[in-house]
Amino acid sequence: MSRLLVCTDLDRTLLPNGPQPESPGARALFARLVGRPEVSLAYVSGRDPGRVRAAMAEYDLPSPDFVIADVGTTLLSADGEGDWRDDRVWAGEIGTDWGERDGDGLHALVGDVDGLERQEPDRQARFKLSYYTPEKPGDLPGRLQARLDDAGVRARVIWSIDEARGVGLLDVLPASASKYHAIRALARREGLDLEATVFCGDSGNDMEVLVSEVPAVLVANGAPEVIAEARSRSAEQGHERQLYVAMGGFMGMNGCYAAGMLEGIVHFHPGAREWLAP
Repeated sequence: MSRLLVCTDLDRTLLPNGPQPESPGARALFARLVGRPEVSLAYVSGRDPGRVRAAMAEYDLPSPDFVIADVGTTLLSADGEGDWRDDRVWAGEIGTDWGERDGDGLHALVGDVDGLERQEPDRQARFKLSYYTPEKPGDLPGRLQARLDDAGVRARVIWSIDEARGVGLLDVLPASASKYHAIRALARREGLDLEATVFCGDSGNDMEVLVSEVPAVLVANGAPEVIAEARSRSAEQGHERQLYVAMGGFMGMNGCYAAGMLEGIVHFHPGAREWLAP
């Protein structure tokens, strides 16, 4: 294996902050794997860069080579000394979708849609407008998308759920921005084909990547409805072989969080098993 780009969601994927238990030692094994010189690590999160750093400190995570933050609307490169540089080319590429509007301008257009509660200021970004919704949103995402379409705004609406808090999370992004688009752009800039890339995720806002041509791992603690949808949609799109759903049992671990990530990475790249040996 020459090079491998590991892209992973944080909350309830690498971070064991869901209700399921974490297998002891799983994160340490993950750190061993991504510490290999052949491996580049990208954190792919709905969090802003500051909250990514906070998660790294709280959970003692390895330093990444890249950070895709704000649900794919921010792309950063690490310089090896703890500093992250913003990729202005990426910002320029996605910024045209909203025209002259930023998140505040878009909120003025759609904020009165019933069922939306704007999230805190530190959860907003220039090209990310985020709301809380009911745990069961009904047709709310569709109504919001229709409002945006009618206004001629090129945007995508992504809904997921925070199980621990029992609340829905809804993000409005530029149409050309998402975790999927940012991962594709990053792999392209690194000169890697998709076979040298693995994405790990757990929830609805990972769905576009999970069902795509990008080799993807869905950890065992993903919600049953997320697992069912990912399997169905990946099969419909002819990408079922690019989706691996962790089952547990690998190295005696339960398949949740980092344990499931390792299980899936080794599924796609069997040679990586040797990197986990003591």
